[in-house]
Amino acid sequence: MKLYLAPLEGITGWIFRSAVHTCFGGFDKYFVPFIRPNQMGHFSTREKKDILPEHNRDMYTVPQILTNKSEDFIRTARKLKEYGYGEINLNLGCPSKTVITKGRGAGFLAYPEELDAFLCEITEKCDVRISVKTRLGVEEPEEFLRIMDIYNKYPLEEVIIHPRVQRDFYKNTPHMELFDRVLPESRSPVCYNGDIFTVEDYVRFTEAHPDTDRVMTGRGVLADPALGREIRGGRGPEKAELRHFHDIIYEGYSREMSGDRTILYKMKELWSYLAPLFTNYRKYIKKIRKCERCAAYEKIVGEFFEQEETGAS
Repeated sequence: MKLYLAPLEGITGWIFRSAVHTCFGGFDKYFVPFIRPNQMGHFSTREKKDILPEHNRDMYTVPQILTNKSEDFIRTARKLKEYGYGEINLNLGCPSKTVITKGRGAGFLAYPEELDAFLCEITEKCDVRISVKTRLGVEEPEEFLRIMDIYNKYPLEEVIIHPRVQRDFYKNTPHMELFDRVLPESRSPVCYNGDIFTVEDYVRFTEAHPDTDRVMTGRGVLADPALGREIRGGRGPEKAELRHFHDIIYEGYSREMSGDRTILYKMKELWSYLAPLFTNYRKYIKKIRKCERCAAYEKIVGEFFEQEETGAS
């Protein structure tokens, strides 16, 4: 089974990805949160740092592009190839209203003719492997029957399917009946993405879909950064590993960001997912949330790691 780390905007940047890879591993591919081509044709500071080869050492990293303009995709893909990337992913799954109102992400799925022409042009003109990360449609799952017919016309590296529609966002349950229906019809390899939060979730999925040989998980790794390793039969996250994981991320954010408030915003977000791995975490997470200075934060976190344990400790 191939395991992929999903791209989560604002969370799974290069610092987080590197920490997961260094401390726990378990993933075959690490996807970069989407690059949004701009009119100047330049990468933003965040985007450039995310794709720099030195920030992705020893990882199979796949950049993702969010656009509905073929010329923007082609130009960006050529620049990414100069950085050494041979595979690029097209974002057709982002459900954000600010994205879909511009016909991008999952919003592009509402325009199948334009999507067809877009894929035709980029697969002809890009000298890289192209995969897509897609939802089933915008309103109804059955929209995907037409969309899959389009995907089947082109030599895609793989189709990563999150079996929800845009209006579901991350609520409701995945539409597995549509996933099951299109799985044998796809001419490209299919990767499943959606609600793999635990090893038990993974086992249930693979038992029900033995012909699927690749799975992507994102939110599950936020709550358990060792999930990839555990799925492969390894141990859960030990306290010393979580301390190292935390320190890599904290030091990275402290180096790359300015101001205690900005750094602590990111660390509080991280702890909102990680804290339940520890015993008696509630009193510490309350203290962490109230922190306004890094010095106070460091003291509380030090006490947390010293006093509490994890299930794998």
